[in-house]
Amino acid sequence: MHPLSDLAARPLDHAIFLDIDGTLIDLAPTPEGITIPPDLTGMLRRLSDRMGGALALVTGRRIAWADGRFGHAFPMAGLHGFERRGADGVMHRVDVPPGLDLARARLAHFAEIPGMVVEDKAAAVTLHYRGAPDRQAEADAAMEVLSHDLGSAWTLQRGKMVIELRPAGASKGAALTAFLAEPPFAGRRPVAIGDDVTDEAMFPVADASGGLSVRVGDPSQPTAAKAHIASPAVLRDILGGIAWAA
Repeated sequence: MHPLSDLAARPLDHAIFLDIDGTLIDLAPTPEGITIPPDLTGMLRRLSDRMGGALALVTGRRIAWADGRFGHAFPMAGLHGFERRGADGVMHRVDVPPGLDLARARLAHFAEIPGMVVEDKAAAVTLHYRGAPDRQAEADAAMEVLSHDLGSAWTLQRGKMVIELRPAGASKGAALTAFLAEPPFAGRRPVAIGDDVTDEAMFPVADASGGLSVRVGDPSQPTAAKAHIASPAVLRDILGGIAWAA
């Protein structure tokens, strides 16, 4: 028995919302270093078909990036909810407040530090220090000062060896709420699956709607999720079993 057994038994009663990095695929030292299993997109399409299209990807990546890897195949929320494409194909975006150019200029020097990566997402700026964990305090301090100087229209989002500056009006929880008001997601039991603090905003929304929240990874980590799955590989196996069930 696994946490998604009810979804497996009644796929048309559920909607599923999946993070990508660290959830569907394993993390890598750099954002572009990830490896997407060759059969993943086909499996997700099959699962979406079994669920009547009620499958969405909810990621910190840009939608354009995910479309380039998975095809223009799924409803999707990108940049932690800043941009969202519904099942009808309509795009929705949170307004980008002033300050992005200042953020880029302030953080540019970090790109010259070995092991650090500054990722410009067009509507957000992310500082990765997975390759330079000894620089965490420096990264934290710089981002805190930047956030303070830009004001309340911007917020910091921390993750696994990463800090992102993004518009305050965007969150994965808000994206999930918006999806649940639209077909084919409306009226279904939501299953929200993620691995990081950026995904925690989805979990109370799913639980409050009679669904299930699932954290992928170490079960000892603090989380609001009601269930755990050990790793992306285990999750892929579970989803594949549901997708290809007779």
